[in-house]
Amino acid sequence: MNVIKTFSLAALLALAGTASATSFVVTTDAVVGAVAATADASSDASSSFNDDKIVLAARDDAAAFVASQGSIRGVSFEAALQHIRQQVPTLQGDDMQLATAILSL
Repeated sequence: MNVIKTFSLAALLALAGTASATSFVVTTDAVVGAVAATADASSDASSSFNDDKIVLAARDDAAAFVASQGSIRGVSFEAALQHIRQQVPTLQGDDMQLATAILSL
């Protein structure tokens, strides 16, 4: 009887270890995917707007937006977002990604 319990416990621990490893891999893949998407949006926006006066004027507002985690939205930043989205309608970045891209200019 003890042998069956021992094997059952060993099997249960092996399954739990496999589930934890799989969960870690899925979580890691999700985080890496999110970082890659942010980098792509930043790269797309910053390569197109290096000398754009509207976007460059919004750097201070973009910094305030990022620092406040999105609660401060300056007029220059709003104008830059509208300008960027008109110039590149296929851009898939959200406001925080675009603010980060503006700061990288």
